[in-house]
Amino acid sequence: MPAGRSSKIQQHLNYRMRVSLQDGRQFVGAFLAFDKHMNLVLGDCEEFRKIRQKAAKSGDKEEKRALGLVLLRGENLVSMTVEGPPPQNTRQRGPGARPGAQNLGAAKAAGRGMPPQPSAPGLQGPMAGVGGPSPAMMAPNRFGPPGYPPRMPPNMGPPGMRPRF
Repeated sequence: MPAGRSSKIQQHLNYRMRVSLQDGRQFVGAFLAFDKHMNLVLGDCEEFRKIRQKAAKSGDKEEKRALGLVLLRGENLVSMTVEGPPPQNTRQRGPGARPGAQNLGAAKAAGRGMPPQPSAPGLQGPMAGVGGPSPAMMAPNRFGPPGYPPRMPPNMGPPGMRPRF
């Protein structure tokens, strides 16, 4: 996909968008994501569809339905139009957020420059002497692993290659 087209649509991320589908339905929601197939993710989405009345005298009735998070297949899209700008402060605003309230559910960085926290007892591994092989088992064996022939003593090569003194 050309970089220009991708950057044009990226400018509208988090905007309130109206998306029209081939079957006549329209979705209005926060434009959260898209991919190379032009599949869209809309958050806090509402669906609008026109219902034709049987009587020719009365006009079409529009039905509104709240959907929430929606994934729209790019193959069915006809058009996208901007309904409104993105929220001013999306980081502090969230479900049930109050102005001035402490954000207790906020994610915090871990690693990459953060000093280790000594107050995390469960993350320090097993205590000494618990949960691992003994130091004697971990020491290298001078004759190699069990089942292998022992190594040659120092200053002694294979037969026929012994040094002459």
